[in-house]
Amino acid sequence: MTIQIPELSLVALVGASGSGKSSFARKHFLPTEVLSSDCFRGLVSDDENDQSATPDAFDSLHYVARKRLAKGRLTVVDATNVRPEDRKRLVALAREYHTFAVAIVLDVPDKLCHERNQSRPNRDFGPHVVRQQVSALRRGMRGMEREGFRFVHVLSAPEDIDTVAIVRQRLWNNLKDEHGPFDIIGDIHGCCDELEALLAQLGYIEGRHPDGRRAIFLGDLVDRGPRILDTLRLVQSMVCSGAAFCVPGNHDVKLVRALRGKNVKVAHGLEKSLAEFEALPEHRRSAAKTAAAAFLDSLVSHYVLDSGKLVVAHAGLREELQGRSSGAVREFALYGETTGETDEFGLPVRYNWAADYRGRAMVVYGHTPVPQPEWLNNTINIDTGCVFGGRLTALRYPERELVSVPSAREYSAPVRPLVRPPETLTAQQEHDDLLVIDDVIGKRIVETELHGRITIREENAIAALEVMSRFAADPRWLIYLPPTMSPCATSKRPDLLEHPDEVFEYFEQEGVPAVVCEEKHMGSRAVLIVCENEEVPRKRFGVPTPGVGMCYTRTGRPFFSDPATEAALLAHVRQAVTSAGLWRELDTDWICLDAELMPWSAKAQDLIRKQYAAVGASASTSLNAAVDTLQQAAARGIATGELLESCQARERAVTAYRDSYRRYCWQVNSVDDLRLAPFHLLASEGRVYTDHDHLWHMQLLRRLSGGVLQQTTTLEVELANASQRQAASEWWDTLTAAGGEGLVVKPRDFIARGRRGLVQPAVKCRGREYLRIIYGPEYTLPGQIERLRGRGLAAKRSLALREFALGVESLRRFVARQPLRKVHECVFGVLALESEPVDPRL
Repeated sequence: MTIQIPELSLVALVGASGSGKSSFARKHFLPTEVLSSDCFRGLVSDDENDQSATPDAFDSLHYVARKRLAKGRLTVVDATNVRPEDRKRLVALAREYHTFAVAIVLDVPDKLCHERNQSRPNRDFGPHVVRQQVSALRRGMRGMEREGFRFVHVLSAPEDIDTVAIVRQRLWNNLKDEHGPFDIIGDIHGCCDELEALLAQLGYIEGRHPDGRRAIFLGDLVDRGPRILDTLRLVQSMVCSGAAFCVPGNHDVKLVRALRGKNVKVAHGLEKSLAEFEALPEHRRSAAKTAAAAFLDSLVSHYVLDSGKLVVAHAGLREELQGRSSGAVREFALYGETTGETDEFGLPVRYNWAADYRGRAMVVYGHTPVPQPEWLNNTINIDTGCVFGGRLTALRYPERELVSVPSAREYSAPVRPLVRPPETLTAQQEHDDLLVIDDVIGKRIVETELHGRITIREENAIAALEVMSRFAADPRWLIYLPPTMSPCATSKRPDLLEHPDEVFEYFEQEGVPAVVCEEKHMGSRAVLIVCENEEVPRKRFGVPTPGVGMCYTRTGRPFFSDPATEAALLAHVRQAVTSAGLWRELDTDWICLDAELMPWSAKAQDLIRKQYAAVGASASTSLNAAVDTLQQAAARGIATGELLESCQARERAVTAYRDSYRRYCWQVNSVDDLRLAPFHLLASEGRVYTDHDHLWHMQLLRRLSGGVLQQTTTLEVELANASQRQAASEWWDTLTAAGGEGLVVKPRDFIARGRRGLVQPAVKCRGREYLRIIYGPEYTLPGQIERLRGRGLAAKRSLALREFALGVESLRRFVARQPLRKVHECVFGVLALESEPVDPRL
């Protein structure tokens, strides 16, 4: 004997005590799937037979059942469940979560139950208890379907209970093992000419695609258009041949009712469908109606495809309804959700469920005609009103490409105009205008392609929100924050903390064959978004204010307090991009650059004045006075040898300290006094350039030259080549001896993986004098470098990798046109990680 149960259902085991429910559950279901009332009594009272704990036990059981059903997990309730009032709450749970309620009844004779109970400890109740349970079970057994159980399976003979097999039946809407590619086609409404043209444009030949692509029709095949029966025949033939899937639309459902003689109002184009049937020869008419009704009635409300990544439904579907089966699910899939109001055209006002959608799956739907498809929270409506003179549109999945053909003419006059008002933001941009605090606050786990799951702690998220809410640039510009950079391991050389040898050794150990050494400019990190014209910020970023872009710091703050300076800098960069021909070459109207902006004092003026200059001035003044005093004492014959030498050494160190930071400061009177050194072309429309190595980036960016734009000197090093490593070390010596900061060393590939996973995207190797700014004037004096050799790098390296992964993820999400909240999940994550306790000198 075989019992079939839906893969997603609430299964109630029904039977008297001793009927074998627990043994049955252990045999046929996973331990995690079974919620036993005895077990929950034990959890709340330490005694599985404590009947006084029953109310608390069932409260706990139903709570866990809710959590499982919400996650789409089959749930089995192991309790007596012999009375209708006991089962009522379970049926209500199944309805709440749009799952099937299944009853498996073990109708075992009370004598056998009593015998089994006598052999079990703590089951010393009399036979009258079991008799009452069996009697209650049999009185209500025939009414279980009326209670709301979709399937009731009764097992009476012990041999049936022992030998029965449980088979889990896949839900009809579960096509998760179908991975595409697909061509999803919006509402057709009998526009068969346009459908045939669209299929041809998509590459279909006689209903099949030579590359194995399959079509998915979003319903509303009928009504209003000129070739309704032809549309039905074409779609049905493709579905039956396996070349397509189809979900029903509300017009299709209404036609089925009309064809089967139900009392329906003939309006909204139904009259055209019925007229085409009536025009058929009488000997074909009845069979055509029967076949059409059978086909349309067989269609499933919605489909979940590609491992749950794609959901298709005529009117869309909220996340909690996806993959479920109930009348409410079908109703939503067919009609959406209305507010109960009507608009100025007399049409129902539909609740914009997509504005609140937070699901992982992409939802593609139709039903309500729109002038053009627009992404909103990973959902898209592709009903572009072909029958109303618009277009018939398909979405190619997974490419996310839209393909459409124009309507030959207006076959039916639309009640609501399909014209989009000019100069408006997209639906996603309008929705993204307001950020929701719940999207960024609290402990979060961000999924990244490069580094898996990254945890953002609640206290760090609060710190990030404080910075963003008080100081950040317009968040619509913030599509990326650059990562921190890890320093190299401490040098083995006695007079140095850092040297290129340790950088090369790190990458060599990770199995990286070649690196690119770049001169490290002493400035401030800047991210620039530069647009081809003033229309792009509004069109692509949703920023309606004048301008051609934004320049912001690595913490998301505006780089310049003066908008005129920012505008002038962006104009320089835009002109350089135009002169280099990159707008056309990259097929884009915006780019995102990672760069260093100099001088350091342009952004860090307050820091230099209040911290570095203050330290230098006070130390110089005090040490000058001390040296003068000691020299006067020595002239009078007082022994000051060691103390004087120490103070003189410290005085020289302070002078070197002041010289170090002064090298990176100069007066800025206008934008012409700035220097911008871009080193990454991060992204442009439709592309993130992490698939190009660093040599490609530097070669491309060298074409942006002149004016404020400064090139970065680079050197490629094959790590197996000792002479190239030596040449790079000598170059570092020359740079740092002349006051330069040092080098940034990167794997040649933008993204490199080594023996232990993701490799550091960049490692900085700073010079001896520059480190004086970081560690203080006297760090080179005897004993100081030795003390600093114990600096720990593990936390900084981990931070750099996580921030790098989040930065790349945010760019990929933006380029893929995901909602801004998904982009900001990563951007906020980078800023939150910056508040982790890491030695800032690293």
